[in-house]
Amino acid sequence: MTETETETVIEESKTATRTQRFAEWLMKRDERRAEKETSLEGLMKFNIFLSTLTLISVAGATALDYAMIAWLWV
Repeated sequence: MTETETETVIEESKTATRTQRFAEWLMKRDERRAEKETSLEGLMKFNIFLSTLTLISVAGATALDYAMIAWLWV
């Protein structure tokens, strides 16, 4: 094997290693992003649930107030 062929083989192995490390980094980044999105989706669903519950309780309290006013007028 000549010196040029040896250098070419070393460069190819370095390139393959760099490419492999970059691919692994991309995969890990994608996994972290998916975990974060799942967490945000859960928070959004919880926020919608609490907002709906608050709206229902306020509407129920208002309806109860009007019912009490109507009962007192009768």
